[in-house]
Amino acid sequence: MPETSISNGKVAEIHFTLTLDDGQIADSSAGQDPMLYLHGADNIVLGLEKELMGKAAGAELKVDVSAEEGFGVRKEEGVQDVPRSSFPGDIEFELGMDFGFESEDGSVMTGWVTAFTDETVTIDLNHPLAGEALHFDIKVLSVREATPEELEHGHPHGVGGHEH
Repeated sequence: MPETSISNGKVAEIHFTLTLDDGQIADSSAGQDPMLYLHGADNIVLGLEKELMGKAAGAELKVDVSAEEGFGVRKEEGVQDVPRSSFPGDIEFELGMDFGFESEDGSVMTGWVTAFTDETVTIDLNHPLAGEALHFDIKVLSVREATPEELEHGHPHGVGGHEH
């Protein structure tokens, strides 16, 4: 593999458009800074990461990713009604609002509000794109070695990455 190809420990800069089976654009970097990700650090969905392995700057590709290698299959047990009293009283709920929850093992999960009443809030712990096949149009702009700090933090820094 050329030195400038995508592999574990490299930072790739990409432009992407993500569409769903119905043709709806779910996300895109068009008109924005490109996205940076650290290959091998679970920064992007597994199916896309597999397809980008070995690609170099200038590569353009279309990638179809199954739900299993995307955001996972939908799990109905991931939808839960939570008493509204479990939340601080000053929260104004909105559909799609996200919350971080600590699980029993101490890991943090994100849930999205899908419904609410005066008594309960329905939280979906599935990713909003769980169960969806994902279709990516990708252009690889650059590939570089990750810095020691990026490797330690598990993500790239800078424009399109993460600032501290």
